[in-house]
Amino acid sequence: MTRTHDAIIIGAGPAGTSVALTLARRGWAVAIVEKSAFPRRKVCGEYISASNLALLDQLEIGDAWRANAGPEIRRVGFFSGEASVEAPMPPAKNGPRAKDRPAANDGFGRALGRDILDCLLLQAARLAGVEIFQPYRAVAIERDGEMQMVRIQAGNETTVLRAPVIVAAHGSWEPGPLPSQPEKTNRPSDLLGFKAHFTGSSLAPDLMPLLAFPGGYGGMVSADHGRLSISCCIRRDMLARLRKHRGPNHSHVSAADAVSRHLMESCWGVRDALGAAHRDGPWLAAGPIRPGIRSCYERDIFRVGNAAGESHPVIAEGISMALQSGWLLACELACAPSGRVGREAAGRRYEAAWKRLFSTRVHAAAALAGIALRPGSATLMAAIVQNFPQALTLGAQLSGKTKPVPGFV
Repeated sequence: MTRTHDAIIIGAGPAGTSVALTLARRGWAVAIVEKSAFPRRKVCGEYISASNLALLDQLEIGDAWRANAGPEIRRVGFFSGEASVEAPMPPAKNGPRAKDRPAANDGFGRALGRDILDCLLLQAARLAGVEIFQPYRAVAIERDGEMQMVRIQAGNETTVLRAPVIVAAHGSWEPGPLPSQPEKTNRPSDLLGFKAHFTGSSLAPDLMPLLAFPGGYGGMVSADHGRLSISCCIRRDMLARLRKHRGPNHSHVSAADAVSRHLMESCWGVRDALGAAHRDGPWLAAGPIRPGIRSCYERDIFRVGNAAGESHPVIAEGISMALQSGWLLACELACAPSGRVGREAAGRRYEAAWKRLFSTRVHAAAALAGIALRPGSATLMAAIVQNFPQALTLGAQLSGKTKPVPGFV
């Protein structure tokens, strides 16, 4: 069975659905291929900066997001060892909002679980006419003249999709057969991601603290329906040491148990917030994460979200970058002439726009993560922010949380 579209999007996260929705509403025939059944939870910080709210309105999920997301985050914090520091979160510039909505309602970001956010976006895509193939896995991409053929599988069923435009929105960490997917690696310095939800937390609902601990960093935020989302990255070699030495009689413990204990023992703020809380579902793991800037258009495949480039999660901008990169690409494709030359020109413009919007925050996040991961640096960071708490506010600005999305100023 073969089907033809104008664009095929591989991955139904915020980046992929942002592309699909924007193109479909401009008359394109779009297909999304997603390997997982929804709803599903993901390793993700789940915070969305207020600068994205006009884009969410454009994607026609803004009202649903506001109705479901957690409280406004008006303070940024730092938890490490016994240190606990807070500072104001800078409000979004130019307060993007609907005409009938007061600016105060849209000046600060909020968090929404990916099990809810991704379903909202995918349902909007379906209503916009996007054809959804789920759960299907893309297993090969081949050129067919001006078209490209994507072979997808679900169980024993194989389908071939054809389109001139292929968009990789499958993230950066999972290896696979596609040319846009990474090769499998295993290095001691790899950062592995972990995430869990808790209910009954005592964390102040308007506070989002950065966590710094030996071998890693993380964050906490109050999300939807009373859930607290805690996520972190930890070096592979540190995790191996924790698992080896923390079990009874020096036996190995699970990665999730090792990470949970390490967080509680390393950060008083985590112990205080989760002391009476209950975990909602299991710990999730993913990785290794692959921070850095990659090619946005390579071998006739466009890339969005983490496939194009990602910042260290230390700045909590992953969803923002995913949504915005999808929007940037769709705008370039929608106005590009047909044919391979037009696509290549759109790819060059998109890559330039991507770097203008995201390169500063990627480099800032790399610098901050490098400090956080250096042995003994958590104590130094705590001393700095305790004496200069305004550094937390400045860090939030440098991370892009107040930067308007192009086209929504």
